[in-house]
Amino acid sequence: MALKHARGFTLVEVLIALLVMAVMSGLAWRGVDAMLRSREQSQTHLERSARLQTVMAQLQQDLEQIHEGKELPALQFDGRHLRLTRRHPQGVQVVVWFVVDGALRRWADAPTSRLDALRRSFERGGQPLTLAGSALETQPGVSDWQLAYFFGNAWSNAQSTGDFDDPSPPKEGQGQGQTPGQNVGPQRVTLPQGLRITLQFAPQSGFGGPLMRQFLLGRGP
Repeated sequence: MALKHARGFTLVEVLIALLVMAVMSGLAWRGVDAMLRSREQSQTHLERSARLQTVMAQLQQDLEQIHEGKELPALQFDGRHLRLTRRHPQGVQVVVWFVVDGALRRWADAPTSRLDALRRSFERGGQPLTLAGSALETQPGVSDWQLAYFFGNAWSNAQSTGDFDDPSPPKEGQGQGQTPGQNVGPQRVTLPQGLRITLQFAPQSGFGGPLMRQFLLGRGP
């Protein structure tokens, strides 16, 4: 009785099987790669958002601890720099927020309990070279920003707000020889009830549009 020989795969069948396996492996790898890329992008987005939230929390803390004294403005905005005085466990501290070189930066001088030192600190906070040398980059990717103050029931541009506070009349002999509008020292401005900030982000920042936040002023303990 003749034996039957088992029939194996032909070379063509083996090549087709290898091709199918290669295609399936490639599709599987592309799926894994897409999943890893998506995970990496999600992680980057979370880190970016967490950093921005931390920056906004720091700004909110500065505004809540704002110090409304009689000698210096509590809040001052010149179109680029937001300069403020805030309460600190060691006295009063001058803080400046500003946008330069594509980033939102924060400069904070050492706190002090001496009025003369506070005045010098306030002056340093208005010197661009001083700010550029020691300011901390808080949020990269910011191209510009706008600020608005809330007085009464309306928002107004922070630069055009002129609600100056002069609670006491000049003493006898003061003001003589001065031209109208001439002032001695920084002008104090009535503290607004709120502040609105709008951050404009650069295209490569990873943010899809501007950020607008509103803060109440001086509500801290």
